[in-house]
Amino acid sequence: MKKNWFEEKIKKFNSIGGYQKPEFIQDSVKLDSNENYVISKQFQNDIISSARKNSDIREYPLGGVERLINAISKFTKIPSYMIGVGNGSDQILDLILSNFASKQTKVLTSNPTFGFFEERCKLYNIPLIAIPFSDDMELDMKDFTKKSKNADILYLDSPNNPTGFQFSKNELQKLIKSFDGLVIIDEAYGEFSEYSLSNLTKTQENLIVVQTLSKSFGLAGLRLGYFIANKKFTESFMNVLQYPYPVSTITIESGIQALEKSNLMKDAIDTIKIERKRIIETLRKYDAFEVFDSKANFVLFDAHGAYKRVYSALAEQGISIRKLGKIGNHDGCLRVTIGTKEMNSKFLLAIRDLLG
Repeated sequence: MKKNWFEEKIKKFNSIGGYQKPEFIQDSVKLDSNENYVISKQFQNDIISSARKNSDIREYPLGGVERLINAISKFTKIPSYMIGVGNGSDQILDLILSNFASKQTKVLTSNPTFGFFEERCKLYNIPLIAIPFSDDMELDMKDFTKKSKNADILYLDSPNNPTGFQFSKNELQKLIKSFDGLVIIDEAYGEFSEYSLSNLTKTQENLIVVQTLSKSFGLAGLRLGYFIANKKFTESFMNVLQYPYPVSTITIESGIQALEKSNLMKDAIDTIKIERKRIIETLRKYDAFEVFDSKANFVLFDAHGAYKRVYSALAEQGISIRKLGKIGNHDGCLRVTIGTKEMNSKFLLAIRDLLG
């Protein structure tokens, strides 16, 4: 009898499936995971080299998290007592859901939204109210506000992954101020967009803004996320909910070094925005595609019935993008990350040869 409950639990977990990572294609031009390749390899080498010199991994990183939070505070211009860190923003979201939500908690989000968040809600049996995107990949704020009256938690990735959509700043501010519950704004792609709501946490006690160094700083492999929220929540999260040592010594030291070189990150963001415009404008020249606006470091487009062929043809040429398929009324969605100018040119040349 005791063994049966354990087996049933495993069976239930396996039925959920979990977050689907992209396919691994050896030695490909990797435009499938929204990683930042515009940040130079030298930037990575410099911060890792410096982190190694400042680290003794025989020791627990006592005081390290506090130093990292102070560096984030200086970068964001937010008081350190409003900042917490985690092993990627994924872990932060997971701890919020597992401790602040339940089977009786209704979460309002978009459809689609960040896949990890959606899968975590399934794992914890948290009911989701998901507002679908329109045919032009936008959300109706009136509908969203109306549905929020039946929700306890509001979660929005802003900009949204995988559509690249972002509400206007005024619209989102009004929604947050009118919402009587917890609001989680996931700004993983915030640096590529037009605004951040981090300063709103100073006046809105119900707001948590989650950010990361994975995308903007090109540190996806280090797994370093952080959040900004009111002092009471932050203290509770970091002192009680969070692990004693949530990030490694190397990650702490690398994060501090990266934040001190934020000017290089900002230069990379400017390049990505220029390249994003080039990709959108070029893809829109082809009648075969419907291309959607983006405020992130990727572009979503609908290749309709040819999407599998386009994906496979690119893969055969060593170019890896994300195959998504159906989103709303669009059946052939593909998502391409904005890479370096050279990477993007290879992608666009392959598209031209395929459709030419």
